[in-house]
Amino acid sequence: MIKKWYKNIGPGPLIAAAFIGPGTVTVCTLAGVGFGYSLLWAMALSIIATIVLQEMSARLGIITQKGLSEIIRTEIKNPVFKLFAIALILSAIVIGNAAYEAGNISGGVLGLETIIGNKNINFDGFSFNLLSWFIGFVAFFLLYLGNYKVLEKVLLFLVILMSFSFLFTAVITKPDVLDILKGVFVPKFNDTSLFTVIALIGTTVVPYNLFLHASLVKEKWQNIDDLKYARKDTFVAVFLGGIVSMCIIISAASIQAAEVNNVADLAKGLEPLFGNLAKYFLAIGLFAAGITSAITAPLAAAYVACGCLGWSNNLKSNKFRAVWIFILILGVLFSSFGIKPIEIIKFAQIANGILLPVIAGFLVWIMNKESLLGQYKNTIMQNILGFLILGISVLLSLATLNKVFDLNFF
Repeated sequence: MIKKWYKNIGPGPLIAAAFIGPGTVTVCTLAGVGFGYSLLWAMALSIIATIVLQEMSARLGIITQKGLSEIIRTEIKNPVFKLFAIALILSAIVIGNAAYEAGNISGGVLGLETIIGNKNINFDGFSFNLLSWFIGFVAFFLLYLGNYKVLEKVLLFLVILMSFSFLFTAVITKPDVLDILKGVFVPKFNDTSLFTVIALIGTTVVPYNLFLHASLVKEKWQNIDDLKYARKDTFVAVFLGGIVSMCIIISAASIQAAEVNNVADLAKGLEPLFGNLAKYFLAIGLFAAGITSAITAPLAAAYVACGCLGWSNNLKSNKFRAVWIFILILGVLFSSFGIKPIEIIKFAQIANGILLPVIAGFLVWIMNKESLLGQYKNTIMQNILGFLILGISVLLSLATLNKVFDLNFF
């Protein structure tokens, strides 16, 4: 039975690995420190929204055997709207992932530094971090192999490692189960927590995962009968990913510290209360979160760019490799030299903020096309959930623009 289960594991764990990056870990940490268990319901809502959208993406990939960016290029007939959509997608995913890649690698570095200390080297007036290059090399090696099965197994191992690390840390803190259940099922928020709620949803419902999932399912499954495995894979992986995020919130809620800005600070804060084990498990979890996102972000960017531009999306094709190598090199350099490309990140936030409702809307529209999906088009219930999530994505978009431009929407 375990062998059959393992055989039918698909890209679900990779999708979970992609959304539980250092950004998600940091937001969950701050949510726990600032609001205790009271925002767990926002993560539960995020899990439901992510499952609904990722199931649509997986279904689209299996039925059509095409990636989402390929379908956008072929299904949008108006040339002006098509050009706008492709430009927005390339800006948000390719340029955005290049900016965020430094954060992914830096997150992995923070985890390692919590355990083994700082490994900066000074050379001719420059200071660079050896651990950034180590994580970059590991990501490069795995992606250059161009073997989906190897990539899947390595990321599955890292996701399991990350899951156990954060789960064990949460258990060590001996949380009150009744308070946790209240946090999950009794929504509470006010003016001070509204933006944190939006941030929790925004770090879980990730635009590039919709592209990544549709492209990866066809690497695993080519038969329509396999749709049931893809749905189970999506549900289990995203649900467990959400549990991991909740465990971070629960762990962070156990300490009262004003100087917690990321999970590395949380690890140090937990050490005097719960011993070295808490610190090490959190650090390992952060390292796994950083390195998995450092692999999936360039991979997603390559799939998106190739789909939008009509290139081959074979893992070993030169153009496919050129895209992810470009993203990875930028990430390593920015992380290693401690450069914070603020303007690029702001641009990426704006583009991603606009992209999410556009892609959610397009996905719901395309999932109702009988000419493309036949009997596998959306049901009435799937459409209702899809439109609810579309409304949430518009709110997220406004929140992102509000944050970048200080528009005082909220």
